[in-house]
Amino acid sequence: MKIPFNKPLIVEDEFDNLKKVFENDRFAGNGDFSKKCNKVLENKIGCAKSIVTSSCTDALEMTSLLTMIDPDDEVIMPSFTFVSTASAFELRRAKIVWCDIRPDTKNIDENKIEELITSKTKAIVVVHYAGVACEMDTIKAICKKHSIYLIEDAAQSIDCYYKGKHLGSIGDLGTLSFHETKNIHCGEGGALLVNNSSMIQKAEFIRDKGTNRIQFLNKKVDKYTWHELGSSYLMSELQAAFLYSQLKVSEDINKNRLKSWNLYYKLLSKFLPKEKLPQIPKECTHNAHIFYILVDNEDVRENLIKYLSEKGILAIFHYIPLHQAPYWKDKYKNINLPITEKVSKTIIRLPLFYGIKENEIRYIVDSIHHFFDK
Repeated sequence: MKIPFNKPLIVEDEFDNLKKVFENDRFAGNGDFSKKCNKVLENKIGCAKSIVTSSCTDALEMTSLLTMIDPDDEVIMPSFTFVSTASAFELRRAKIVWCDIRPDTKNIDENKIEELITSKTKAIVVVHYAGVACEMDTIKAICKKHSIYLIEDAAQSIDCYYKGKHLGSIGDLGTLSFHETKNIHCGEGGALLVNNSSMIQKAEFIRDKGTNRIQFLNKKVDKYTWHELGSSYLMSELQAAFLYSQLKVSEDINKNRLKSWNLYYKLLSKFLPKEKLPQIPKECTHNAHIFYILVDNEDVRENLIKYLSEKGILAIFHYIPLHQAPYWKDKYKNINLPITEKVSKTIIRLPLFYGIKENEIRYIVDSIHHFFDK
């Protein structure tokens, strides 16, 4: 048996939508399918404005421009995240201030944020790991108290909620990813979610090279020109047509994944303690983006991954802490993030994708059980 870590989803409507793009002879960004995707996201998420982008990285870069991040500014974020979370602000030459994570959710530890805030702190970037929400009430209150921006990296969090609020709709700005590794995708893609309505016009300018082209297309001006610092962040119609097919059925897709996630949990909890399994706070609704287990140390992880590979199962580790990355060499010293470093060395992600079969999950769990029983 061969079980991959991920299988990029195709729901079949993509072909019909792509055919319509060919027939319309309109392939660039901000076309009909882009508008449809934005409308679905605005209705689903409840944000003031959705702007689909060519990647979540692009959306994160837009947040740094919208919050006017300058070289003297500090931005607080977890180190246990993908490089794009930090690179978007490093491009603006901000100082990244690393915060440790919670051992249960693997999210930024809300109790360690305030001690990191200084007069130079401009924003806090939270990352909802595996679609499980950070403790947003506490973090939002901290941002309000200190008058700093709250940005949600909700890359993994389509159809995920905190106390009934869709992730990405709680901070000033949020971002989503539609990379092929996500629950729904268009190969490469993302979205900027604007909740601070005062930022909408600027966001529309930034995504189109900093110009007011959107006003020209809407016949509000007779010509367009350069207004803001921006870039080419638009999603093409080809991407949007593909994405629209999956956005319409995202909840059904996630129900299928949740069934598999729950089976993993049921079977693994028979021989693994709960602290080695994902922990979901009662106020959080997740989308089964990731199922992971924790082991005792890095050697055990390496041996388990090798053992599963020999059984035809592709299981993988996750983030290398960003503060330890070669890019930051000699820049960050004496950083104390013990939970981040421990989780990074001991986490293993198991295969999980739409349509994974029950017998495949049972085979994976049996293989893990056999490894620990040897």
